[in-house]
Amino acid sequence: MMNKISKIYIAGHLGMVGSAIWRNLEAKGYTNLIGSSLEELDLLNQQAVADFFEQEKPEYVFLAAAKVGGIIANNTYRAQFIYENLQIQNNIIHQAYVQGVNKLLFLGSSCIYPKHAPQPMKEEHLLTGLLEETNEPYAIAKIAGIKLCQAYHDQYGCNYISVMPTNLYGPNDNFDLKNSHVLPALIRKFHIGKCLEENNWEVIRKDLTMRPIDGISGEANKEAIIDKLQQYGITISPPYAHATSQRRSVKVEIWGTGSPKREFLYVEDMAEACVYLMNNYDEKEFLNIGCGEDISIKDLALLVKKVVGFEGGLTFDTSKPDGTPRKLLDVSKLTATGWKPKVGLEEGIRKVYETVFIK
Repeated sequence: MMNKISKIYIAGHLGMVGSAIWRNLEAKGYTNLIGSSLEELDLLNQQAVADFFEQEKPEYVFLAAAKVGGIIANNTYRAQFIYENLQIQNNIIHQAYVQGVNKLLFLGSSCIYPKHAPQPMKEEHLLTGLLEETNEPYAIAKIAGIKLCQAYHDQYGCNYISVMPTNLYGPNDNFDLKNSHVLPALIRKFHIGKCLEENNWEVIRKDLTMRPIDGISGEANKEAIIDKLQQYGITISPPYAHATSQRRSVKVEIWGTGSPKREFLYVEDMAEACVYLMNNYDEKEFLNIGCGEDISIKDLALLVKKVVGFEGGLTFDTSKPDGTPRKLLDVSKLTATGWKPKVGLEEGIRKVYETVFIK
Protein backbone atom coordinates (compact mmCIF):
# COMPACT_ATOMS: atom_id res chain seq x y z
CA MET A 1 0.00 0.00 0.00
CA MET A 2 1.23 3.48 -0.85
CA ASN A 3 2.37 5.76 1.98
CA LYS A 4 1.56 9.47 1.92
CA ILE A 5 5.24 10.20 1.24
CA SER A 6 5.76 7.41 -1.32
CA LYS A 7 7.31 8.67 -4.56
CA ILE A 8 4.58 8.22 -7.17
CA TYR A 9 5.08 8.76 -10.90
CA ILE A 10 1.98 9.49 -12.98
CA ALA A 11 2.94 8.98 -16.63
CA GLY A 12 0.65 11.20 -18.68
CA HIS A 13 -0.18 13.48 -15.74
CA LEU A 14 -1.28 16.31 -18.03
CA GLY A 15 -3.86 14.20 -19.85
CA MET A 16 -7.48 13.69 -18.85
CA VAL A 17 -6.92 10.45 -16.88
CA GLY A 18 -3.47 11.24 -15.53
CA SER A 19 -4.49 14.68 -14.27
CA ALA A 20 -7.53 13.16 -12.55
CA ILE A 21 -5.32 10.60 -10.80
CA TRP A 22 -2.96 13.41 -9.74
CA ARG A 23 -5.85 15.44 -8.29
CA ASN A 24 -7.20 12.38 -6.49
CA LEU A 25 -3.84 11.58 -4.91
CA GLU A 26 -3.30 15.20 -3.87
CA ALA A 27 -6.75 15.32 -2.29
CA LYS A 28 -5.93 12.19 -0.30
CA GLY A 29 -2.76 13.76 1.07
CA TYR A 30 -0.06 12.14 -1.07
CA THR A 31 2.78 14.65 -1.18
CA ASN A 32 5.52 13.14 -3.35
CA LEU A 33 4.03 13.11 -6.85
CA ILE A 34 6.11 13.41 -10.01
CA GLY A 35 5.18 13.88 -13.63
CA SER A 36 6.82 14.88 -16.89
CA SER A 37 5.56 16.89 -19.83
CA LEU A 38 6.37 15.93 -23.42
CA GLU A 39 8.96 18.70 -23.50
CA GLU A 40 10.63 17.32 -20.38
CA LEU A 41 10.53 13.63 -21.31
CA ASP A 42 9.84 11.90 -24.63
CA LEU A 43 8.29 8.60 -23.59
CA LEU A 44 9.02 7.20 -27.07
CA ASN A 45 12.73 7.55 -26.37
CA GLN A 46 14.00 4.43 -24.62
CA GLN A 47 17.20 5.99 -23.30
CA ALA A 48 15.42 9.11 -22.06
CA VAL A 49 12.92 6.98 -20.12
CA ALA A 50 15.75 4.87 -18.69
CA ASP A 51 17.59 8.01 -17.55
CA PHE A 52 14.40 9.41 -15.99
CA PHE A 53 13.75 6.25 -13.95
CA GLU A 54 17.41 6.04 -12.92
CA GLN A 55 17.31 9.62 -11.65
CA GLU A 56 13.85 9.70 -10.06
CA LYS A 57 13.52 6.09 -8.81
CA PRO A 58 9.73 6.16 -8.28
CA GLU A 59 8.20 3.65 -5.89
CA TYR A 60 4.79 3.48 -7.61
CA VAL A 61 3.80 4.12 -11.23
CA PHE A 62 0.43 4.92 -12.80
CA LEU A 63 0.86 4.35 -16.55
CA ALA A 64 -1.79 6.68 -17.98
CA ALA A 65 0.26 7.98 -20.93
CA ALA A 66 -1.00 6.93 -24.37
CA LYS A 67 -1.81 8.14 -27.85
CA VAL A 68 -5.60 8.25 -27.96
CA GLY A 69 -8.39 9.43 -30.25
CA GLY A 70 -11.80 8.67 -31.70
CA ILE A 71 -12.81 6.41 -34.59
CA ILE A 72 -11.48 8.66 -37.36
CA ALA A 73 -8.14 9.26 -35.64
CA ASN A 74 -7.68 5.55 -34.89
CA ASN A 75 -8.47 4.56 -38.45
CA THR A 76 -6.36 7.33 -40.03
CA TYR A 77 -3.19 7.12 -37.95
CA ARG A 78 -3.04 3.34 -37.62
CA ALA A 79 0.75 3.05 -37.66
CA GLN A 80 1.20 5.82 -35.10
CA PHE A 81 -1.39 4.33 -32.76
CA ILE A 82 0.24 0.92 -32.60
CA TYR A 83 3.87 2.09 -32.66
CA GLU A 84 3.62 4.93 -30.16
CA ASN A 85 1.52 3.03 -27.64
CA LEU A 86 3.75 -0.03 -27.79
CA GLN A 87 6.83 2.13 -27.38
CA ILE A 88 5.49 4.12 -24.44
CA GLN A 89 4.33 1.13 -22.44
CA ASN A 90 7.37 -1.01 -23.26
CA ASN A 91 9.74 1.73 -22.11
CA ILE A 92 7.91 2.46 -18.86
CA ILE A 93 7.08 -1.11 -17.83
CA HIS A 94 10.61 -2.34 -18.47
CA GLN A 95 12.25 0.54 -16.61
CA ALA A 96 9.87 -0.01 -13.69
CA TYR A 97 11.32 -3.53 -13.51
CA VAL A 98 14.92 -2.35 -13.93
CA GLN A 99 14.60 0.20 -11.11
CA GLY A 100 12.62 -2.04 -8.77
CA VAL A 101 9.35 -0.12 -8.67
CA ASN A 102 7.10 -1.52 -5.91
CA LYS A 103 3.93 -1.54 -8.01
CA LEU A 104 2.69 -0.39 -11.39
CA LEU A 105 -0.84 0.14 -12.67
CA PHE A 106 -1.33 -0.04 -16.45
CA LEU A 107 -4.39 1.59 -18.01
CA GLY A 108 -5.75 -0.16 -21.06
CA SER A 109 -9.03 0.27 -22.90
CA SER A 110 -12.28 -1.60 -23.40
CA CYS A 111 -11.53 -1.74 -27.14
CA ILE A 112 -9.33 -4.77 -26.40
CA TYR A 113 -12.41 -6.98 -26.61
CA PRO A 114 -13.64 -8.70 -29.80
CA LYS A 115 -16.03 -6.71 -31.99
CA HIS A 116 -18.80 -9.23 -31.39
CA ALA A 117 -17.97 -10.19 -27.82
CA PRO A 118 -20.91 -11.29 -25.66
CA GLN A 119 -22.47 -8.44 -23.70
CA PRO A 120 -21.65 -7.39 -21.08
CA MET A 121 -17.98 -8.12 -21.76
CA LYS A 122 -16.19 -10.19 -19.15
CA GLU A 123 -12.42 -10.21 -18.62
CA GLU A 124 -12.24 -13.78 -19.93
CA HIS A 125 -13.59 -12.67 -23.34
CA LEU A 126 -10.16 -11.27 -24.23
CA LEU A 127 -8.70 -12.84 -27.41
CA THR A 128 -11.81 -14.89 -28.18
CA GLY A 129 -12.60 -13.21 -31.52
CA LEU A 130 -11.68 -10.59 -34.10
CA LEU A 131 -11.23 -6.97 -33.06
CA GLU A 132 -13.12 -3.94 -34.38
CA GLU A 133 -11.28 -3.02 -37.59
CA THR A 134 -11.17 0.75 -37.10
CA ASN A 135 -9.19 0.64 -33.84
CA GLU A 136 -7.41 -2.71 -34.19
CA PRO A 137 -3.85 -1.24 -33.99
CA TYR A 138 -4.62 0.61 -30.76
CA ALA A 139 -6.35 -2.44 -29.28
CA ILE A 140 -3.42 -4.71 -30.12
CA ALA A 141 -1.04 -2.32 -28.38
CA LYS A 142 -3.21 -2.32 -25.26
CA ILE A 143 -3.49 -6.11 -25.29
CA ALA A 144 0.30 -6.26 -25.51
CA GLY A 145 0.49 -4.00 -22.45
CA ILE A 146 -1.69 -6.38 -20.43
CA LYS A 147 0.37 -9.36 -21.49
CA LEU A 148 3.63 -7.53 -20.77
CA CYS A 149 2.53 -6.80 -17.20
CA GLN A 150 1.46 -10.41 -16.74
CA ALA A 151 4.73 -11.72 -18.19
CA TYR A 152 6.81 -9.55 -15.86
CA HIS A 153 4.65 -10.82 -12.99
CA ASP A 154 5.26 -14.44 -14.00
CA GLN A 155 8.98 -14.22 -14.78
CA TYR A 156 10.21 -11.57 -12.35
CA GLY A 157 7.53 -11.49 -9.64
CA CYS A 158 6.62 -7.87 -10.41
CA ASN A 159 3.45 -6.51 -8.82
CA TYR A 160 2.02 -5.01 -11.99
CA ILE A 161 -1.76 -4.74 -12.38
CA SER A 162 -3.87 -3.72 -15.37
CA VAL A 163 -7.27 -2.06 -15.58
CA MET A 164 -9.52 -1.74 -18.60
CA PRO A 165 -11.70 1.39 -18.39
CA THR A 166 -14.83 1.94 -20.38
CA ASN A 167 -15.29 5.19 -22.36
CA LEU A 168 -14.11 8.03 -20.16
CA TYR A 169 -15.05 11.70 -20.17
CA GLY A 170 -14.40 14.70 -17.96
CA PRO A 171 -12.40 17.90 -17.50
CA ASN A 172 -9.19 18.09 -19.54
CA ASP A 173 -10.73 15.92 -22.27
CA ASN A 174 -9.91 16.40 -25.95
CA PHE A 175 -12.64 18.54 -27.54
CA ASP A 176 -11.10 18.72 -31.02
CA LEU A 177 -13.91 17.98 -33.48
CA LYS A 178 -11.65 15.95 -35.78
CA ASN A 179 -9.92 13.65 -33.29
CA SER A 180 -12.06 13.58 -30.14
CA HIS A 181 -14.24 10.79 -28.79
CA VAL A 182 -17.99 10.90 -29.20
CA LEU A 183 -19.06 12.49 -25.90
CA PRO A 184 -16.69 15.50 -25.83
CA ALA A 185 -17.42 16.07 -29.53
CA LEU A 186 -21.17 16.12 -28.82
CA ILE A 187 -20.80 18.51 -25.91
CA ARG A 188 -18.82 20.96 -28.01
CA LYS A 189 -21.07 20.65 -31.06
CA PHE A 190 -24.19 21.38 -29.05
CA HIS A 191 -22.46 24.22 -27.22
CA ILE A 192 -21.51 25.90 -30.49
CA GLY A 193 -24.95 25.14 -31.90
CA LYS A 194 -26.60 26.81 -28.92
CA CYS A 195 -24.39 29.88 -29.37
CA LEU A 196 -25.36 30.06 -33.05
CA GLU A 197 -29.04 29.84 -32.09
CA GLU A 198 -28.56 32.76 -29.74
CA ASN A 199 -26.35 34.69 -32.17
CA ASN A 200 -23.71 34.73 -29.42
CA TRP A 201 -20.59 35.34 -31.48
CA GLU A 202 -18.55 36.48 -28.50
CA VAL A 203 -18.67 32.98 -26.99
CA ILE A 204 -18.17 31.29 -30.37
CA ARG A 205 -15.02 33.33 -30.99
CA LYS A 206 -13.80 32.57 -27.46
CA ASP A 207 -14.27 28.85 -28.10
CA LEU A 208 -12.43 28.94 -31.43
CA THR A 209 -9.61 31.01 -29.94
CA MET A 210 -9.05 28.30 -27.33
CA ARG A 211 -9.66 25.39 -29.73
CA PRO A 212 -9.18 26.37 -33.42
CA ILE A 213 -10.74 24.08 -36.03
CA ASP A 214 -8.43 23.33 -38.96
CA GLY A 215 -6.72 26.70 -38.52
CA ILE A 216 -9.97 28.65 -38.17
CA SER A 217 -9.73 30.66 -34.94
CA GLY A 218 -11.89 33.24 -33.27
CA GLU A 219 -10.30 35.96 -35.39
CA ALA A 220 -11.77 34.59 -38.65
CA ASN A 221 -14.77 36.29 -40.24
CA LYS A 222 -18.26 34.91 -39.70
CA GLU A 223 -18.55 33.41 -43.19
CA ALA A 224 -15.32 31.41 -42.76
CA ILE A 225 -16.42 30.20 -39.34
CA ILE A 226 -19.86 29.16 -40.55
CA ASP A 227 -18.33 27.31 -43.52
CA LYS A 228 -15.90 25.45 -41.25
CA LEU A 229 -18.58 24.53 -38.72
CA GLN A 230 -20.72 23.18 -41.52
CA GLN A 231 -17.91 20.79 -42.48
CA TYR A 232 -18.20 19.33 -38.97
CA GLY A 233 -21.97 19.02 -39.00
CA ILE A 234 -23.01 22.27 -37.31
CA THR A 235 -25.23 24.11 -39.77
CA ILE A 236 -27.41 27.18 -39.97
CA SER A 237 -30.26 26.85 -42.45
CA PRO A 238 -29.37 29.04 -45.50
CA PRO A 239 -32.23 31.51 -45.12
CA TYR A 240 -31.05 32.36 -41.63
CA ALA A 241 -27.30 32.46 -42.17
CA HIS A 242 -27.22 36.26 -42.19
CA ALA A 243 -30.45 36.98 -40.35
CA THR A 244 -30.60 39.58 -37.63
CA SER A 245 -33.26 37.82 -35.53
CA GLN A 246 -32.38 36.83 -31.97
CA ARG A 247 -32.42 33.04 -32.57
CA ARG A 248 -31.21 31.06 -35.60
CA SER A 249 -32.37 27.75 -37.10
CA VAL A 250 -29.48 25.37 -36.36
CA LYS A 251 -28.92 21.64 -36.85
CA VAL A 252 -26.24 19.37 -35.43
CA GLU A 253 -25.15 16.27 -37.32
CA ILE A 254 -24.22 13.07 -35.48
CA TRP A 255 -21.82 10.57 -37.03
CA GLY A 256 -23.26 7.12 -37.76
CA THR A 257 -26.76 5.76 -37.26
CA GLY A 258 -27.07 6.54 -33.57
CA SER A 259 -27.82 2.90 -32.78
CA PRO A 260 -24.51 1.71 -31.23
CA LYS A 261 -24.56 1.55 -27.44
CA ARG A 262 -21.73 2.79 -25.25
CA GLU A 263 -20.92 2.91 -21.56
CA PHE A 264 -19.44 6.08 -20.06
CA LEU A 265 -17.58 6.72 -16.81
CA TYR A 266 -16.73 10.11 -15.33
CA VAL A 267 -12.95 10.42 -15.16
CA GLU A 268 -12.91 11.42 -11.49
CA ASP A 269 -14.58 8.08 -10.71
CA MET A 270 -11.94 6.36 -12.84
CA ALA A 271 -9.17 8.04 -10.88
CA GLU A 272 -10.77 7.00 -7.61
CA ALA A 273 -10.89 3.39 -8.85
CA CYS A 274 -7.23 3.44 -9.90
CA VAL A 275 -6.01 4.74 -6.54
CA TYR A 276 -8.27 2.27 -4.74
CA LEU A 277 -6.93 -0.67 -6.74
CA MET A 278 -3.33 0.43 -6.38
CA ASN A 279 -3.84 0.12 -2.63
CA ASN A 280 -6.11 -2.91 -2.55
CA TYR A 281 -5.57 -5.20 -5.56
CA ASP A 282 -2.52 -7.36 -6.28
CA GLU A 283 -3.70 -9.98 -8.79
CA LYS A 284 -2.10 -10.30 -12.21
CA GLU A 285 -5.51 -10.71 -13.91
CA PHE A 286 -6.77 -7.40 -15.24
CA LEU A 287 -10.03 -5.78 -14.13
CA ASN A 288 -12.74 -3.94 -16.06
CA ILE A 289 -13.62 -0.48 -14.76
CA GLY A 290 -17.01 0.95 -15.64
CA CYS A 291 -20.50 1.70 -14.35
CA GLY A 292 -22.23 -1.37 -15.77
CA GLU A 293 -24.81 0.61 -17.79
CA ASP A 294 -24.84 1.74 -21.42
CA ILE A 295 -26.78 4.14 -23.65
CA SER A 296 -27.33 4.46 -27.41
CA ILE A 297 -25.48 7.23 -29.20
CA LYS A 298 -28.85 8.72 -30.20
CA ASP A 299 -30.05 8.83 -26.60
CA LEU A 300 -26.66 10.16 -25.52
CA ALA A 301 -27.01 12.98 -28.06
CA LEU A 302 -30.48 13.81 -26.75
CA LEU A 303 -29.13 13.85 -23.18
CA VAL A 304 -26.27 16.19 -24.08
CA LYS A 305 -28.71 18.37 -26.04
CA LYS A 306 -30.87 18.65 -22.93
CA VAL A 307 -27.97 19.45 -20.58
CA VAL A 308 -26.50 22.09 -22.89
CA GLY A 309 -29.88 23.63 -23.69
CA PHE A 310 -29.62 23.35 -27.49
CA GLU A 311 -33.06 23.64 -29.12
CA GLY A 312 -32.21 22.87 -32.75
CA GLY A 313 -32.52 19.68 -34.76
CA LEU A 314 -30.46 16.48 -35.03
CA THR A 315 -29.44 14.60 -38.16
CA PHE A 316 -27.44 11.39 -38.57
CA ASP A 317 -24.74 10.87 -41.20
CA THR A 318 -25.04 7.15 -41.89
CA SER A 319 -22.02 7.25 -44.23
CA LYS A 320 -19.80 7.56 -41.15
CA PRO A 321 -18.72 4.35 -39.35
CA ASP A 322 -20.56 3.23 -36.24
CA GLY A 323 -17.74 1.15 -34.83
CA THR A 324 -18.51 -1.72 -32.47
CA PRO A 325 -22.31 -2.27 -32.14
CA ARG A 326 -22.18 -2.42 -28.35
CA LYS A 327 -19.52 -2.01 -25.65
CA LEU A 328 -20.70 -2.74 -22.14
CA LEU A 329 -18.31 -4.02 -19.51
CA ASP A 330 -19.09 -6.63 -16.90
CA VAL A 331 -17.80 -4.97 -13.74
CA SER A 332 -18.83 -7.67 -11.27
CA LYS A 333 -15.21 -8.50 -10.38
CA LEU A 334 -14.52 -4.84 -9.63
CA THR A 335 -17.63 -4.34 -7.53
CA ALA A 336 -16.74 -7.52 -5.63
CA THR A 337 -13.63 -5.68 -4.36
CA GLY A 338 -15.89 -3.07 -2.77
CA TRP A 339 -15.67 -0.21 -5.29
CA LYS A 340 -18.54 1.50 -7.16
CA PRO A 341 -18.74 4.77 -9.14
CA LYS A 342 -20.49 7.79 -7.65
CA VAL A 343 -21.24 10.17 -10.57
CA GLY A 344 -24.18 9.47 -12.89
CA LEU A 345 -24.01 10.24 -16.61
CA GLU A 346 -26.25 13.32 -16.66
CA GLU A 347 -24.51 14.76 -13.60
CA GLY A 348 -21.10 14.09 -15.16
CA ILE A 349 -22.03 15.72 -18.47
CA ARG A 350 -23.30 18.76 -16.59
CA LYS A 351 -20.06 18.97 -14.60
CA VAL A 352 -17.99 18.87 -17.80
CA TYR A 353 -20.13 21.43 -19.60
CA GLU A 354 -20.12 23.88 -16.71
CA THR A 355 -16.40 23.41 -16.02
CA VAL A 356 -15.13 23.59 -19.59
CA PHE A 357 -17.59 25.82 -21.45
CA ILE A 358 -19.46 27.93 -18.90
CA LYS A 359 -16.73 28.89 -16.45
